[in-house]
Amino acid sequence: MTQDEIYEITKTFVDLGVNKVRLTGGEPLVRKDFDDIINRLATLPIEISITTNGILIDRHIDVLKKAGVHTITVSLDSLDREKFKHITRRNEFHKVQQNIDLLLQEGFNVKINIVLIKDFNDNEIIDFINLTQKKKIIVRFIEFMPFDGNSWDRNKLVPHQEILSLLDYNYPLQLEKLTDEENATAKNYRIKNYKGSFGLISSITNPFCDSCNRIRLTADGKIKNCLFSSQESSLLEPLRNKKSILPAIQKSIQNKHFTRGGMDTEDKINNPDLHSSNRSMISIGG
Repeated sequence: MTQDEIYEITKTFVDLGVNKVRLTGGEPLVRKDFDDIINRLATLPIEISITTNGILIDRHIDVLKKAGVHTITVSLDSLDREKFKHITRRNEFHKVQQNIDLLLQEGFNVKINIVLIKDFNDNEIIDFINLTQKKKIIVRFIEFMPFDGNSWDRNKLVPHQEILSLLDYNYPLQLEKLTDEENATAKNYRIKNYKGSFGLISSITNPFCDSCNRIRLTADGKIKNCLFSSQESSLLEPLRNKKSILPAIQKSIQNKHFTRGGMDTEDKINNPDLHSSNRSMISIGG
């Protein structure tokens, strides 16, 4: 999508009542016109946030502040330098650490997203929680979800309750449940007297489908009504043909499944054929 198309499609959603927009990736900051895009979106009556790998964020601090962006989510799946390098194929761990501290110093609300995979980074849960002791940061543990090409199976899952049991053991009588916002994807907690907090996003073992109000627009202009769903509808095609995109939006919303894009049973969740019919998370927009 061009920046004009991003603006026009976003404006249509805003006219329909959308009041929050998150720019995600791949990596949104690699677009050369990122500053122009966010400045135009800032003219709409919405709350804007972004999800980033944290490597380039220091170059855009002033623009983000001017656009009224308050919340930045950094995707960081490991605090181990070698694991980080393996995941990202970049030796930029120190830069990400520096930029997280910079964002905190500049007054942004900072969230860190961690996709947990058993026997890979689940041994770092306590390390991530300890980040919240002295930093006003929100750590969010996300259950490993099935997408094309990520070799998902249930044995790699770190369930919601398993994390809570681990924390009860390591922080006896210190785990506090926080009040969740309306339509929140995460169940939020903190350790008593810690500055920050943490959340569990458990779309497999503790789904939030009944209160979900998220809609995703892919970089190639297609609407997805659920991350789990392989069904997509192009908004870019009718827009470029000077037609209304409202019918496509309405049809997509009306066809939204009640649970996980129609994967509402254990057999469906465990069926690799259904995983491969969906895009990879990178091409959806992580």
